[in-house]
Amino acid sequence: MAFGAAPTRCICRPGVSYSRGSQAGCTMTYLEFEKPLAEIEGKAEELRALARKNEAMDVEKEAVALDKKAADLLRELYKSLDPWRKCQVARHPDRPHCKDYIEALFTEYTPLAGDRNFADDPAVMGGLARFNDTPVVVIGHEKGHDTKSRIEHNFGMARPEGYRKAIRLMDLADRFGLPVITLIDTPGAYPGKGAEERGQAEAIARSTQKCLEIKVPLISVVIGEGGSGGAVAFATGDRVAMLEHSIYSVISPEGCASILWKDAEKMREAAEALRLTAQDLLKLGVIDRIIAEPLGGAQRNANAAMAAVGSEIALLLDELREKGPDLVPERRRKYLAMGAKGLAA
Repeated sequence: MAFGAAPTRCICRPGVSYSRGSQAGCTMTYLEFEKPLAEIEGKAEELRALARKNEAMDVEKEAVALDKKAADLLRELYKSLDPWRKCQVARHPDRPHCKDYIEALFTEYTPLAGDRNFADDPAVMGGLARFNDTPVVVIGHEKGHDTKSRIEHNFGMARPEGYRKAIRLMDLADRFGLPVITLIDTPGAYPGKGAEERGQAEAIARSTQKCLEIKVPLISVVIGEGGSGGAVAFATGDRVAMLEHSIYSVISPEGCASILWKDAEKMREAAEALRLTAQDLLKLGVIDRIIAEPLGGAQRNANAAMAAVGSEIALLLDELREKGPDLVPERRRKYLAMGAKGLAA
């Protein structure tokens, strides 16, 4: 939801074309709790717009003062986000998505489509690529950036053919000894009638099983939402990292509230109870790393966020290369021990 005058604030990577706008025309979308920030930044931009129209006006001092006020407020807002606000940030439409990360971090990306059984699923993208000149297989959920692309990608909600495509790609990686990198950003698996008829639960279970079986390093990064089994099917890796303001849970707060309290409006209480933030999940032993985001979230500086993810992936790949044939048994032990860690926490 946008509030007030939205100042122009570019978040595009030079040399890379993004579907959400050009470098000259990117605008920031504000969340509900950012309304006071929107008003301050809007006023600063209005002053500068007036100065551009009338060169005799000297408003820079006032604009700079507003910039400082906005920066202080931004720091205060993001200093201690509660779980519900983290959900809002994780779902922010301007956060970089899977396609953006692939374009920014990988070279020679060759997309591979279809599950060799039913169809291709645009909610899941993946293929062969190079990461720091290392051949890898990359798989991720793609939500889309505007109305048309979101509908095309089904808002990142995969159908059975999406999980079966991922299984095919993981098999390929295993056969040729290529590390697998997965980027998770989904509200959950698609709950439609057709998906259920084609074996949605079975496809998710087999994808999760495949994650446990492959003999190559598997690194998973939650870049936005990690929703339910739709996320677990890609995130049962040797190492799981989360961006600082991403979320990962068995159910959405709205869904949880509807089931427990019969009231979706209690999503704030549900978000608190679910312990879905990166900070909570690190304590529980569900994830292994938290990747710091720029002040104000990945949506405010996509370049910095993607660079941070790339640096973490590089470190984790180096760490896992030393494991060799011990990967599979260690991976299995990790997930078997996870329940005990959770109880202890």
